[in-house]
Amino acid sequence: MLGLGSLLRREPEAMIGLDIGSSSAKLVELGRQRSGQWILLGCDSEPLSSAWTVDGRVADFEATVRALRRLVARSGTRTRKAAMALPSAAVITRRIALPAGLSERELQSQVAAEADRYLPYPVDEASLDFCPLGPSLTTGDDIDLLIASARREQVEEFQSLAEAAGLELEVLDVASFVSRRMAANLNSQGAEHPGATLALVEMAAHTTSLQVIQNDQLLYERDQAVGGAQLTLQIQQRYGLSPEEAEVRKRGASLPDDYPMAVLQPFLQTMAQEVARLLQFFYTSTAYGQVDRMLLAGGAAALAGLADAVHRSSGPPCSVADPFQGMAIPDGRDGRTGRLDAPAYWIACGLAMRRFDP
Repeated sequence: MLGLGSLLRREPEAMIGLDIGSSSAKLVELGRQRSGQWILLGCDSEPLSSAWTVDGRVADFEATVRALRRLVARSGTRTRKAAMALPSAAVITRRIALPAGLSERELQSQVAAEADRYLPYPVDEASLDFCPLGPSLTTGDDIDLLIASARREQVEEFQSLAEAAGLELEVLDVASFVSRRMAANLNSQGAEHPGATLALVEMAAHTTSLQVIQNDQLLYERDQAVGGAQLTLQIQQRYGLSPEEAEVRKRGASLPDDYPMAVLQPFLQTMAQEVARLLQFFYTSTAYGQVDRMLLAGGAAALAGLADAVHRSSGPPCSVADPFQGMAIPDGRDGRTGRLDAPAYWIACGLAMRRFDP
């Protein structure tokens, strides 16, 4: 028998996940069955010139807007609400303890005062947000809060970008937070045993980042300035291609016969060594001497042979993230499960899941 609550429960309002990287923009739209299974309603990507976004800032606003409009139109989505993410480097976070029982107004005042102490820019130039984490780990009478701050001008830039592309920015997240929630989602499906340490490595165009997670808690994070763009540059230089053509041919694997040994294998070894170096920083900075498993995400993670190279250099078992694994795909939709580019949609997929936040 149906209860009144099930009769009145409404489907969360539709919202797309839109990830703007330095080499492409990715769009994902998800639904969810009553059983909890995710439904992949659509996903697509649009190339971006490296000159259009620099260090997480939009350098060519009009060109980026045109690309986003093409992406939204080609995806066929009718949804206009979007979730986007600021680059992690653009956001300052801090964990603080405050007395339990404060009103929302008192919390806001205390958060602003705390932020004013550690921000490298005036607090009136900041966009602040915070969320309770639960009882304090150090004092029993307090609660722990996570404060996140970004420059207001950068937040407004994302709002303007969405509006110019015909979208409404509903959620502005932080890329590293999205990534950890995606890892927690895999963990909830039984991928990790309690207490296991997961090394999540995201390989973007210009950066490779490491987050070490245990029981959904962040133990360590660090970035290295190396990524998939280095391979594109090597292809461009060796074969006399334009940056755009090198990127297309890299993704399509339509390169000369010497490419695997002369270009790809050395690059895989370089990336594997960089990941091993990141892990060594973790080991020397903490009391941990190993991780249980490694997961590769991001566009460069899909390169054939990379997971094996990382495993040989670092030791722990290593796999490539498929954010669409286990999702239902309606007939006629462009399902990405099992496709080579699936790891590139890691952040966009996590943003699309924000539609179903409680």
